[in-house]
Formats: sequence, structure tokens, C-alpha cells
Amino acid sequence: MDRIEAMRAFVAVVNEGTFTRAADRLDTSPQLVSKYVSQLEAHLGVRLLNRTTRRTHLTEAGTHYHQRAQQVLADIDDMENQLGNLQTQAQGLLRISAPVSFAIRHMAPLLSEFQKTHPAVGIDLQLNDRKVDIVEEGFDIALRIGQLKSSSLIAKRLAPVRLVLCASPAYLEQHGTPRHPRDLTHHRFLRYSYMNMDPGHPLQKWLHGRGHQNSGEMISNNGDVLVEAAIAGSGIVLQPTFIAGEAIKEGKLEILLPEYEPEPLALYAVYAHRQLLASKVRSFIDFIDGFFGDPPYWDKPG
Repeated sequence: MDRIEAMRAFVAVVNEGTFTRAADRLDTSPQLVSKYVSQLEAHLGVRLLNRTTRRTHLTEAGTHYHQRAQQVLADIDDMENQLGNLQTQAQGLLRISAPVSFAIRHMAPLLSEFQKTHPAVGIDLQLNDRKVDIVEEGFDIALRIGQLKSSSLIAKRLAPVRLVLCASPAYLEQHGTPRHPRDLTHHRFLRYSYMNMDPGHPLQKWLHGRGHQNSGEMISNNGDVLVEAAIAGSGIVLQPTFIAGEAIKEGKLEILLPEYEPEPLALYAVYAHRQLLASKVRSFIDFIDGFFGDPPYWDKPG
């Protein structure tokens, strides 16, 4: 049995819905497709498909095998594509989704340098803090910040994202400098709408307002606004250093309670499984890997 061809036949049946359409896709006969799938099931010792006269249905084992088989075949095709197109120039329109504040502060130099290296690639950068559906909305790549859950997407870690609690010297002079999370109770918090934290973290209670006695807080879905408000003396903010780092280096903000700093998040490049990963996507992934540094340049002193 040719395991690769048997795997292709199985994936084609699942994707096309019937043995006949799978045979048309593979330019072969339904009988041979059926034979390949039966041989594959015999080799694995499990049933992958439940067949009826009209439809096929994946078993639980078939569902797991289908996901992995698609990736194996995509990797094989991608490897062959790379070998066959070493001299092919990356080209076309690259659609990228990225978080608003990160993109405004850090994406322009990256994209400028990338296009100098790959002048035939156009860039369509869309800024949005919500989690876009890459496939449905037609993006090639999405940059995401957080602790990503497992999914069918490929996620490549690019850089750590440090979160710091900070306030302006003027605010601290007027309201006092907290030495422990319990000291935050009477302070004003500049709250980021999408902030999530480990429920057991000492800052969690204050961040989510339980026991917080000052009702005059500010809430925003944009970190830049909150950092600027903190610089102006409006309260204490928890934000990533890729936003607050410059103000901290300039003395406009002071880091508070560093011993209670949350675990770092990470910046990821996320993209969908593709049968053949386009040269423009592969080139961008290779280019952005290591571009920001580890630690990233915004966390380096000076």
C-alpha cells in the first residue's frame, strides 16, 4: 500500500463528501479510492469512515486522523513546492490583521524593511483588537497577543509581551505609592476592556473591581488612550511595555509592584493550514521571526 496515496484518497473523500467526487478530484476511479481507504483502515486497525448509500461520516478516530493527515500532506506539498520554487520571487497581496496599538507603534518599520526585501509583495494591513476569523475574512496572517488556545491554526511565537503596572510620578506623589496589592484598593484604575489574568493572581481582585471602592475609574478598549491618561495623572494602568515602555524610559511613568508582575504573554503570528503555503506568506513568516528580538527592543534599556 502506498500510504501517502491512501492518505490523499481518505482526505479527498472527507473534503469532497463522496467517493465519486473524490475520484474526480484525484483523476482516478471510485473503486481505487475505496480500495485505498479500506487499505488505510486495515493498516491503522480502526474504522475511519461510516459509509451509507448516500453519504460518508467520519468516526471519532477518522476526525482525529483527518486533521493530522491534512497537515502531513500540506507539509509534503509545501516541501516540494519550496524545492521546486527556490528561485520564485514572493509576490501578490499579503493581507495581515494586527492589534491596533502594537501595529501603530511597531509595524511600520517591519513592513517597510520587508517590502525592501520583497518589493513584489503588496501589503493590506487591517488593525483590529478583536479575534478575526482568518479563513472567513480572507487574511493570510494575523498577529495576536495572549496565551493562545489550541486550534487548527498554526501559531508561531515571535516575542514575549511583558505586562507592567505603572502610574505617573505626579499621581503617586498625590495619592501615595502602593507597596502591596491590598494598597491598591483606594487607587483609580485605568481599565483595559480585554484584559484577562490568572484568577489566582494577587492583582486579579483589584483589576476586576471586587472590593474596589473608588467608582471614578476609566475603561477603554485601547491601551494607548489608557497610557496617555496615566501619564496625565488619571490613575494606575496595567499595560504591555510595547505601549508603556517609552514613557517608562522617559520617566513619565513609574513601574509599581514589580514583584507581582503577571506572567508574560506572547506575540504570535497565526495562519491557516494551507495545502501550499504561498511564497508571500512563507517569506513574511521567515522575515518577522526574530525581527523584534528576545527580549524585544522595547524592553531593552536606553
